[in-house]
Amino acid sequence: MKFILGRGMSLSTSKFRHAIWFLVVGIATVTSASCQTSPPDDSSSSGPATLFPHSETSRFWISGQANFISQWHPAFPSPYQGPNSLSPEEQDATSRVLTLLTGVEVSGTTEFLCDIQETGGHGIGEALGLAGFTNLDVVRNPTLSKAPYVARLMWHQIIPLGTGKTTAERTALSLFTELPARRLEIRFGKFSLVDFFDVNSYGSDSNFQFMNWTLDNNGAYDYAADTRGYTYAAMVEYDDRHWALRFAEALMPKVANGIHLDADLGRARAENVEFELHHALLPKREAVLRLLGYANHANMGVYRVAIANFLAGETPRPEITAHPLQTTTKYGFGINVEQPLTDWLGVFARWGWNEGRHESYAYTEVDGTGQVGAGAQGSRWKRKLDRAGLAFISNGISRDHQEYLALGGLGFLLGDGKLNYGRENIFESYYTLHVWRGIFTSVDVQHINNPGYNRDRGPVIAAALRLHLEF
Repeated sequence: MKFILGRGMSLSTSKFRHAIWFLVVGIATVTSASCQTSPPDDSSSSGPATLFPHSETSRFWISGQANFISQWHPAFPSPYQGPNSLSPEEQDATSRVLTLLTGVEVSGTTEFLCDIQETGGHGIGEALGLAGFTNLDVVRNPTLSKAPYVARLMWHQIIPLGTGKTTAERTALSLFTELPARRLEIRFGKFSLVDFFDVNSYGSDSNFQFMNWTLDNNGAYDYAADTRGYTYAAMVEYDDRHWALRFAEALMPKVANGIHLDADLGRARAENVEFELHHALLPKREAVLRLLGYANHANMGVYRVAIANFLAGETPRPEITAHPLQTTTKYGFGINVEQPLTDWLGVFARWGWNEGRHESYAYTEVDGTGQVGAGAQGSRWKRKLDRAGLAFISNGISRDHQEYLALGGLGFLLGDGKLNYGRENIFESYYTLHVWRGIFTSVDVQHINNPGYNRDRGPVIAAALRLHLEF
């Protein structure tokens, strides 16, 4: 068995394991040496953190990203498996995401943004069998076209509500370097809701941080999106110096995990609201609290109805899609907290819940989740652009969802044919090493108990190498 790194490149399983260990040892050696002998700033951190510098004053923005993740898991115990199980056999997979990010600042309050993306490769098990899947970059439908597509296309408008100003970091999602302290922000077009909702400084970025679906995002947040993670939406946000309130109305997919969005707002739509509060609980360390709520309206099945139809002999197994066209409502809530402890270390946590009666439809099969973790920046060991993190996640599903899977029902991700229920518990740790300018490499390890909520299978260990380029 070989571990595929890219076209024409591969590693045997034993060599992959050795590569992991060599990388870990190398990182430990570098950081240890840096702590003892490095000058205040390591040489790799000098200059921009991109391969090419970006202007802070130009009206135009153009940049790029390339993210490659190679992941592998060894064989694990599994007395049985179903159509949507993660294979218990040793396997590996490599994914890639290439993104061109562009924008134009028309005025000090108006800009237009457009991102083009191309994805390829695969995830282990084709992203089946885990609610907390191990690679956020994996597209959940491997049959999709590999052609480039428009990921984001949006109008961003600022409406000042006062004379006070605040500085802002220029990014591909907002080109402004100065903003009114009190303002309204309007965004309209195509984007991902989690570009702006449920964001966390220590756990939201699969380019540099954690990789697990239910760690980078709230697993119980079944946010409106096509299978690539994007939707068309209108968003309004009010920002003050220490708090913000945002609301978005978005399109839902026509079918669970579908690529096509339903443009009939009378039949399908999603409301999303989030309150964000900044407050210094520790001296000079501002904590952030985000409170999230959402309601999805779509052609969603009901687990209890699917079970009843199966028990009545109407279907050969519980079929969540066996219902006439209808509009049902699924809702949920989330809490997101982050707290810096020092200049280089912080902690974070998330909690999420949804009502669990209606089928998981857009993100993943989680009805309740909790996570806690820590993130570190390498300035403590004289490598300011390095990052490290450790986190624990516990995912669960409702009783109706449990019974549906236990009777042989299939979701768009899960289905072992039977179920001995247990919460899906995941540990993940990573280290990201800044090599030079816009070149970053990472090592990541995840340990998953009760994959797919099944006590009869696992545990699963997944190791990964990541190469990230910033242009």
